[in-house]
Amino acid sequence: MAMRWPIVVVSGSLGALIVLVMTIPPVRVAVTNVWERVPIVGESQPTRLIFVGDIMLSRSVGESMERWGDWSRPFVLSAAVTAGADLTFGNLESVISDRGATQGCTYCFRADPRSIEGLLDAGFDVVSVANNHAWDYGPDAFTDSLKRLVSAGITPVGGGADLAVARTPVVKTAHDVRVAYLAYTNLMPVLTCAAERYAGVHCYAAARMQEDITAARSVADIVVVSFHAGEEYQPHTAAQERIYRAAIDAGADLVIGHHPHVVQDVERYGGGWIAYSLGNFIFDQTWSPETMRGMLLEVTITDGEIAEVATRAVDISSLYQASLAPATP
Repeated sequence: MAMRWPIVVVSGSLGALIVLVMTIPPVRVAVTNVWERVPIVGESQPTRLIFVGDIMLSRSVGESMERWGDWSRPFVLSAAVTAGADLTFGNLESVISDRGATQGCTYCFRADPRSIEGLLDAGFDVVSVANNHAWDYGPDAFTDSLKRLVSAGITPVGGGADLAVARTPVVKTAHDVRVAYLAYTNLMPVLTCAAERYAGVHCYAAARMQEDITAARSVADIVVVSFHAGEEYQPHTAAQERIYRAAIDAGADLVIGHHPHVVQDVERYGGGWIAYSLGNFIFDQTWSPETMRGMLLEVTITDGEIAEVATRAVDISSLYQASLAPATP
C-alpha cells in the first residue's frame, strides 16, 4: 500500500455517534496529470481527494474473491491511485457482515467480513452508507457493518446509531485542510431512516440538509455532500439538479452523486462542483457496457480552496476488477 499522509478523525465515535439502457456520452472536464507534481519551496502542499461511485462486494464479486482467496482482488488494478490520495471516498453498496436476514429485497447485498481487507488496501478513508442497500439484511447487519468499518479504520458517513450520529459530519484532516463529509439518500422507507433513538440511514430533508451544511462549514475548509438518488440507468433528473444545486447554494463545495449505475454529468455550479453520478466502481452488472464503466473524480485543494477537478474513466472487467484510464490533458 502506498505511503499515505496522516489523517485525524474529529467526528464522534460510532457508539456516541427493465431496464432501459441509454448510452451516456462520457463526461470530459479538464484533466491534468497531477500524480507526480512536486511543490516548490514555500508553496503549500496540495491535498488530493479522490471520489468513486458504487462499490458492491457481494454476489458475483464476493464469489470471485472467495474463489481466488484474495479479498483485495477487485482493487488491485486501481489501488495505486486510490491509496495514493490523501483522502479517498466511495459509496459502499453492500453491508459487510455475517449477521441479519434478508428483508424481502429482490437484490440483497451482504459482503463477507473479509472483504473489508480490499477497502483497506485500496486506501478508502470514508464510505457512504446512506443508500438503498444498507438495510438489505436488517438492523443487525447494518449496525454490525458500521462497527466493522470503524474497527478497521474506515469511517462510515450517512448512517448511525441514531439521527444525531447519522447527520454529524465526518471531518478528516490532511495537510492542515479539514474536509467534512455528509451523506443522504431519498430512496429509503421511513422505518429505515435514522431517528432520535433508532439506528438507520440518513434520509434527506431539505431544511435539515441546510442546517447540516452550515454546521459542517463552521468546522471545515471543504464540505462534501454525498447523495444516493436519481433514476437508474438514466441521465440526471430535474429533481437531482434541484437538490444538488441547493446543497451548493447552502455552502457545500462538492456534491458527489451515485445510484444510477451509469456516469452522469459533471458541472461547475455557483462556487462549487457537482458530479451527478460517478457510476459503478466495483460491480457485477455485466449486461451492459454503461454499467461496467464509471468515473473517478480527483479534486486538488490548494490553500484551502478547490484548485483543480479532474476525471479518470473507470473500466470494470469481466473479473470485476476496476482499472483506470490514464490522466490526459
